[in-house]
Amino acid sequence: MTPLIAGLLRPDAYPHAAPAPRLIETHISWVILAGDYAYKLKKPLDLGFLDFSSLDKRRACCEAEIRLNRRLAPDIYLGVVPVTGATDAPRLGGEGPVLEWAVKMRAFPADATLDREAQVTVEQIDAIADRVAAFHDAVAVAPADSAHGLPDEVMAPIAANFTHLRALPTPADLLPVIDRVEAWSRAEGERLAGHFAARKAGGFIRECHGDLHLGNIAWVNEQPLIFDAIEFNPDLRFIDVINEIAFLTMDLRHRGRADLAWRGLNRYLEHTGDYPGLAALPYYQVYRATVRAKVAAILATQRAGASGVDFGECRDYLELADRLAHDRRPALILMHGVSGSGKTWHSQRLLERLGAVRLRSDVERKRLFGLAAGESSAGIPGGIYTREAGGRTLARLLEYSRGLLESGFMVIVDATFIRRDWREPFARLARERALPWFIAAAEAAPDILRERVGRRMAEGRDASEAGLEVLEAQLASLEPFSASEQPHVLNLGADADGAINRIRTTLS
Repeated sequence: MTPLIAGLLRPDAYPHAAPAPRLIETHISWVILAGDYAYKLKKPLDLGFLDFSSLDKRRACCEAEIRLNRRLAPDIYLGVVPVTGATDAPRLGGEGPVLEWAVKMRAFPADATLDREAQVTVEQIDAIADRVAAFHDAVAVAPADSAHGLPDEVMAPIAANFTHLRALPTPADLLPVIDRVEAWSRAEGERLAGHFAARKAGGFIRECHGDLHLGNIAWVNEQPLIFDAIEFNPDLRFIDVINEIAFLTMDLRHRGRADLAWRGLNRYLEHTGDYPGLAALPYYQVYRATVRAKVAAILATQRAGASGVDFGECRDYLELADRLAHDRRPALILMHGVSGSGKTWHSQRLLERLGAVRLRSDVERKRLFGLAAGESSAGIPGGIYTREAGGRTLARLLEYSRGLLESGFMVIVDATFIRRDWREPFARLARERALPWFIAAAEAAPDILRERVGRRMAEGRDASEAGLEVLEAQLASLEPFSASEQPHVLNLGADADGAINRIRTTLS
């Protein structure tokens, strides 16, 4: 601890009540909790990917931090204040020469960050996904003439990450893991070069948060508070939006909550419709895991004691990166059943337990008409349930399914699939690629179906607008499974766990 930081742990260093200032240290910053406020000071470091080596640079980064974080936490980030006085008796604010600059924030409980939660809930993950999707929709798109998002710029920080890792005193037995992950990242980056260029052209490179993991998300007043966006390097925040969501999902995977990772990803995608962006999701997840490995290694080196350096957390992240690089289980699951049969409920369970991307026909049909999932289609001339609209919806679901399967994802298509002319194109898609495919059939008694559909229409919260009249038409139009389809059918009503186990066994 430096003399300045020690001096800032004294209550008289503040112009307000601060009875017991407390220090939280990261690899690049000191944060001091002082009464109702928190003050963040940047360490005088030059790590290549950031440069806090001069007082002027630290001030500029403090000012950028205020601007960027007010986008997601406007009530928390209050301003930039000087540290004055003497090194051994500093003062926040005041007159005289400036010793240092600090970001002043409104304090919130330190244990409110989700990395400290014993268990993150589905409600929290849903709220975070909703917030991030809205944030990505609103933030600035990288200027077309900037280098942000170009293939070389995407790959540069990833290559640099391995350089930084190797410069640290990493244990020798981790070097083969670093070698494997680096080789995979290099090859995958080259393979995706065209994808990166298309994402840049499509406006998907935006001024994101840049450091979206659970340690930077607090749960305050029953809602997510996302803070500590990257201010020190525009290249690390002007990124693909999928790169951002990759960090959150990787972090959940690291914490043993793959179910929440898939839940959050799918909820985000239902808002954004950015399924083509997932082609690079594994690449970015591996990158994010190696970033955390590097951060863990830096912290371990800084905190080295008499017993040496503990690289345990670095090891965990590198091993996760190695697994994520080879985590491919492409398969196709078609949900089957009339309105009210529980397809969406079952598909939610499947995507969380199996690890899959879900495409919902009700949501994508509305998106084709510029509608959000919960928005009524009553104002659309001619309606959105015409034969032509059905054909467009089928084509969109097939297009996205094809791309996702080619990228190695398990895909769940949530539609009624009561007619063979809808089922057959998907079955053909799977057969052409020699991939496993299943029809997950959900059923319920007619009186239960009618009660569910009636309640859903009364509540008006679901993407589906199928009422009782539509249900009766569906029941009258059910086409039985063909002999070639029967071996692929899974009955979800009687033994849902058995269906899940059968899929896992087929894929193992």
